[in-house]
Amino acid sequence: MANPKKVAFADLESLAGTEVGVSDWHQIDQDRVNKFADATGDHQWIHVDVERATKAMGGPIAHGFLTLSLLPMLGSEVLNVSGVTRGINYGSDKVRFTNMVPVGSKVRLRQNCKSITEKSGGKQMIMESTVEIEGQERPALVAESITVLYG
Repeated sequence: MANPKKVAFADLESLAGTEVGVSDWHQIDQDRVNKFADATGDHQWIHVDVERATKAMGGPIAHGFLTLSLLPMLGSEVLNVSGVTRGINYGSDKVRFTNMVPVGSKVRLRQNCKSITEKSGGKQMIMESTVEIEGQERPALVAESITVLYG
């Protein structure tokens, strides 16, 4: 079970330039991929046609945007900030899908805090977010995720 790093809103700046932590491993199953396809309308066969994907490429793969959408859930296992009244997803920079996530594999998030700066009465946190695939050297995703927290 993940043990998120705990920090107070007032002390967020102490994270800048450090590895914040790593989430637990989470399995990506076909049901999750199918639900994501239904939610987004992206039913490309490489994701949802198990038989065809297995013949053509060894099995179906998760959507890249499914992997990206896991950042908030996985991030909650990495960091817990007390004294926050609200947080806003401000976006991502330099998103790269660097490897396919085969259905049935496990992924986890590793986060490094690049910076904490004042923004709009809150604090903007830029995290280097890397989604790793169990047993593979090359990660699935590397992105700079940006959140603004208010205390």
